[in-house]
Amino acid sequence: MMQMLSGEAFGRSISEAQWAALRAGADPSETSEILLRYQRKLLDATAIHQVVVCEKSRRTGMTWAAAADAVLTAAAGRSAGGMDVLYMGYNLDMAREFIDTCGTWAESFKEALTGAGMEEFLFDDDGQPIQAFRIRFASGHEIVALSSKPRSLRGRQGYLIIDEAAFHDALQAVIDAAVPFLMWGGKILIISTHFTESNAFNRLVDDIRAGKKPYALMRVTLDDALMDGLYRRICEKQSIAWSAAGEARWRAGLISAAGDAADEEFYCIPSQGGGAVLNGALIEARMADGIPVLRIEKPAAFALLSEPIRRAEIAEWCETFLGPLLDEMDLECPTVLGGDFGRVRDLTVFWPLQIARSMQRLTPFVVELSNIPFEQQFQVGCYIGDRLLRFTGAKFDAIGLGAQLAEMFAGRYGHWLVEQVKLSASWYVEHAPLLRAAFEDGAITIPRDRDIKADLQLPIMRGGIPTIPPTRTTGADGKKRHGDSFVALLLAYAASCTQPVEYGYRPVPRQEAADPWTAGPNDEDDAGRDLPRLRGRLI
Repeated sequence: MMQMLSGEAFGRSISEAQWAALRAGADPSETSEILLRYQRKLLDATAIHQVVVCEKSRRTGMTWAAAADAVLTAAAGRSAGGMDVLYMGYNLDMAREFIDTCGTWAESFKEALTGAGMEEFLFDDDGQPIQAFRIRFASGHEIVALSSKPRSLRGRQGYLIIDEAAFHDALQAVIDAAVPFLMWGGKILIISTHFTESNAFNRLVDDIRAGKKPYALMRVTLDDALMDGLYRRICEKQSIAWSAAGEARWRAGLISAAGDAADEEFYCIPSQGGGAVLNGALIEARMADGIPVLRIEKPAAFALLSEPIRRAEIAEWCETFLGPLLDEMDLECPTVLGGDFGRVRDLTVFWPLQIARSMQRLTPFVVELSNIPFEQQFQVGCYIGDRLLRFTGAKFDAIGLGAQLAEMFAGRYGHWLVEQVKLSASWYVEHAPLLRAAFEDGAITIPRDRDIKADLQLPIMRGGIPTIPPTRTTGADGKKRHGDSFVALLLAYAASCTQPVEYGYRPVPRQEAADPWTAGPNDEDDAGRDLPRLRGRLI
C-alpha cells in the first residue's frame, strides 16, 4: 500500500536555503526556526560520533530531531555520507509516528527532495510477516521502521535509531546486533528516558560514564530544554503569549502532575535506587596489606596554644610519621591528591594516589586529621604536596568549611593544578561510576582498614544519585565517622582521570625548605621543596 506524503510542516514550510544551511552545519542562529539548540546538539553529535547515547526528559522533541537527522542522512547521496536509516521503537504506533514525522520533514524540504513517499509493507521476520513502514528517497536510500527484535537487523547496514531504549525487551541484544554496522561506516543513536536504575539503558549510561564504552553521551533534562526555548516554541505553536511567569507555572504543573516520577520523567534520574555504591565484598577485594593509615587527633586545648607551638608540634609529627612514607614513594609514578575537610565532627582526609605504568591507582598512605585547626590542616597538606616530585593534580572539597582551605591550596600550587570542587549531585553522578568501575576492574588498591571500609560502604544510590546518608558510623576508636574517606578517595580518583599539563618556568629550589606561612605561592623557594633531601632520593 503506497501513501503519498501530506500534512503541514511544523510552523511553516522550510525553504531550500534553510535546508541547505541545516545540511551544511550552519550556526544554530541561522536555523533557529528549525531546531532548538539542544536538538541541534544531537545532530552535531551524530555527525561526529558513530555511537551516540542520549538520556532525556520526556516530551522534549528529541525523536522529532532524530527524524530530521534521519531525513538528512537518507536524502544524501553515498558520496555525501548518505545511507539507509533503520528505526526501532518498542511498538507499532511509535514506528508509524516516526515515519509520519520523517514524512513531514521530507515534505517541508520538497524543493530540495523528490521521489519521497511513505509505504506500509510486511517485513519478513523468520517467516512471520511483521507490519512495517518506510520512505524511499531519490538518493536510493530509505528510512525503515523495523520490529524491535534483534534479528530484524540481520543483513542490514546503515544508521540505526533506537527510540525509548529503556522500554525495549532486549536492548543489549539489539545493540550487539547493530555493532557490526560500525565496520562499514554505519551509525547508532540510542535515545530514551530512564526506566528504573537496574534497566539495561541505565547500565549502558553508567558504563559510558565509567569509560567502559567509547560512546558519546548526551543528557537533556526538562530544564535544559526550557533554557533552550522549549516552552517558547510550545507557545508559538499554540499561539500563546510567552511570559516567564507562565513558563514557571507550566513547569510546576508538569512536576506536580508527575509526582514521585518527576525525577525519572523529566530529570534523567532513574528510579528505584537504594543499593550501595560500593559493596563490602568489592571493597575488600581491592584492599592490600601494608598501606599505612596515619591518624592524628588533638584535644580542644591544642587550638588555644600559640601558632608557633602548634606549627612546631605538627611539623615534628610530619617529619616523624609522614616523612619516611614520602621517601618510600615511587619516584617514577605521577601522583595526585584528594582532600575532604572537616573540623570538629567530621574528619579531614588527605588521600594520595600514584598512577602506575599499568594505569592502576595505588594508595601509598592515607592521612586522617581529627579536631585539628585549619592552619595545621593546611600545614599537613603542604608537607605532602611539597614533597611529591611528580605532583600532577589535586581536587579538594570546596563546600562550606573547606572553601577557604581549597582556595589556599590552589593559591599555593596553582589553580591549574588544584581544582576547588563544589560537590553536587551532578558531580557525584559524573564521577562515582568511574570509581566504581575501578573497583570492579581491579584498577585500584586501598588500605586494609575497617574504618575506611565502613566509609566506602556508606554511600547509597538514591534516585540514581550517589548519596551519603545522614547516618554516622562508629570507628574502631569509638568516634563517629561520616564517609569522609569516601569523598577524599573519590576526589583523588577524579584527579587521576583529569591530569593537567604544566606549562611555564619552575625555579630550582634552594637548600632550605620555605615555611608555608611565609612563602607565597610563587616564591622562589618553590614553596618548601627541600633540595638536599630530594637530591638524596634521586641518587
